[in-house]
Amino acid sequence: MAASSDRSVRNLGALQKTASTSRVLNLLAVGAEHRSDPEYLTQPFFRNAILNESLILKHRLRADERFVFNDQRHVATKVIIPFERTDLRMGGRSFFVGQKGWISMVQELAGEDEKIHHDVAVLEALDEIPSLDPFLLREHLSRRGFPISAVYFAISDADMERMQSFVGSQICELIDMAFPKGSNTGSERMATVLLSNKIDERLEPLRMVMRLDAETYREGIFCWKGFLYYKWALADMAPKLAVVLKELPMLRPAGHRDRELMVFIEESRGRLMKAINQRRKEVAEALQVYDDAYKDLTQNGKPMAFRDFLLKAPTMFMILGERIGSISHISSFWRFRFRDQRDLAAPIEEVVDILADFEANLASFDNIAA
Repeated sequence: MAASSDRSVRNLGALQKTASTSRVLNLLAVGAEHRSDPEYLTQPFFRNAILNESLILKHRLRADERFVFNDQRHVATKVIIPFERTDLRMGGRSFFVGQKGWISMVQELAGEDEKIHHDVAVLEALDEIPSLDPFLLREHLSRRGFPISAVYFAISDADMERMQSFVGSQICELIDMAFPKGSNTGSERMATVLLSNKIDERLEPLRMVMRLDAETYREGIFCWKGFLYYKWALADMAPKLAVVLKELPMLRPAGHRDRELMVFIEESRGRLMKAINQRRKEVAEALQVYDDAYKDLTQNGKPMAFRDFLLKAPTMFMILGERIGSISHISSFWRFRFRDQRDLAAPIEEVVDILADFEANLASFDNIAA
C-alpha cells in the first residue's frame, strides 16, 4: 500500500480545495458536514468507517504505476486514507481498485468482516464508470442496488465557484418568474443557493413555480442541478475538445514506421474523429430535451411538463455522465500529454497506445449501460 511519497497523496490539502467534481469524491468532507444527519448514519457510502472517510479519485496512471495491474489501463480508481483527518497535508495511504492484491489491502485496512464484501462491491462499481460526477454516480450505484444517502452526491466547491455565473445566466428567466421585481434576488446569488447540497427556504418561490410538492422537491432539485451541471460541463469542455479534433490528424508517430501499426493509426484516427463527434452530438441532443422542458416552463406556461421531466431525469444521467466522462478523459489527457501544439510527436508505440485507450474509453459505456 502506497504511503505519502505519492505526489497526489502528499498534496491532499491542495486537492481538497481545487477538486473537480468528476474527478474526486471527498467522503471526508461529507462526514465533516453531515455527521449528525440520520441518513448519513443509516445509508453510508461505505459500511466500514475508515473507508467512509476516504478520498476517491480518478487517477491518470504514470508509466511506473501500470505494472501493478494485470490489464492495460490508463485511468484507475484510487482510494486514499488520510493519516490525519484534520490536516490533509500530512498525506495518507493509498491503493488502486483492481491492482494486484487490492482486496487484501482493503481487508488489512478495515479488517475482515461482512461489511468488507459490501464495500468491495461498491469500489468495483466505482471503477466501472469513467468519472465520479454525482449524478452519474448516484444513478449507477442505484442500478447496482446500493441505497446511498443523497448527502454524498454534491458538486465540489471548486466546480460550484466555476459554475456560478453560467448557472445564473441559465436560470435568470425562472428567477424573474418566481420573485417579484426589485426583490434583490440576483440570479447568481440564487445559483449559489441552488447548487448547494441543502434545500434552502429561499428556493421556496421556485418550488411554487415548478409546482413540486414537498415530497418530490428534493429529488426534483437534484435532477435540475444535474442538467445544469452537464450543460456547464459540455460548454466548459467544448473548446478543449475542438483542440483535440484539430490536432489529432497532426499527431506524428516517431521511430520505425511499422506498416501494420501505421495502418492502425490512420484507421483509428478516423474512427476517433467520428466517435468523438457522435458522443458530443448525443450529449447535445439529451440536453436539448432539458432545454425544451425548461422552455415549456418559462415561455409556454407548462410547469407540470417541466416537473414531470425532472422526475424522469435520472434515467438520462447514465447517457450524459458516460458520454461526457469519456470525451472529458480524452480532452484532458490530450492537453496533458501534448502541451505544445508545435510538438505533436510521440514514439509510434505510444501513439498506438494512446489511440487504443481513447477508443476503448469511448466504447466502454455501452458495456456499462447494458
